[in-house]
Amino acid sequence: MGRKVALSFSGGKDSCLALYYLQQQRIDVCCLLTTVWKESLATVAHDEKRERIMRQAERLGIPIHFVETDFGTYTDDFVFYLNELKWHYGIDGAAFGDIYLEGHREWGEQVAAAASIEAMYPLWSEQRDVSGLLHQFVSLGFHAEVIKADVDKLPDKWVGRRIDGSFVKDIMMYKDVCPMGESGEYHTYVYDGPIFRTESARR
Repeated sequence: MGRKVALSFSGGKDSCLALYYLQQQRIDVCCLLTTVWKESLATVAHDEKRERIMRQAERLGIPIHFVETDFGTYTDDFVFYLNELKWHYGIDGAAFGDIYLEGHREWGEQVAAAASIEAMYPLWSEQRDVSGLLHQFVSLGFHAEVIKADVDKLPDKWVGRRIDGSFVKDIMMYKDVCPMGESGEYHTYVYDGPIFRTESARR
C-alpha cells in the first residue's frame, strides 16, 4: 500500500516545493492543511487571504482543509484536524516544508505522534546547503512573489518581488538572512509551477 499524507500548506515556496518532492516520490498527497487565524481568517505567518490559498488548491487538484485557530489552541487544533483527516482520508503521514530548524521539526513530530501518524520532511537539509533549494525552485519553473518581509532583515520594497535569478543573486548578498527565509525573513505566494494542473490567471 502506498503512502497517503496530508501536507501542511502555506501557499509559499517551501510547501509548494515540498509538494513537488512528494509527488516525485509517488507519495499520495491526498489533502492540504492550512492554518488560519480565527479573527481575520488570514493564514498564520503569511497573512495571506484564504481565497488565494483556495485558488491554489483548485489549480493543484487537491482538497484543502482550513484549521481556524489562535495562539492558545494552535497545537491542539492541529492535532484535532490531523485525526479528522486520518479518519476521512486514511492518511498515515503529515508532511511539512521545514528545512533545518530543529524546533520546527520537533513540533511537527509532536503533533504527528499525537495523531499516531508519521512526520515527513521532504526538504530537510543542512543549513549550508539551503541555497541549492532556492536555485532549484527557480530552475524547476516555479513562479512566486514576496508577500511579506521582515523589515529588520530585508528592505520593505522587496514585497512584490518575483523569485527569479535576480532575486537569488540579491538575497545571497545578505549574510545574516537565510536564502529560503527559513527564519521568517520573507514569505511568498506561488502562482505557477510544475505542480499546477491548470494555468495561472496571472500574466
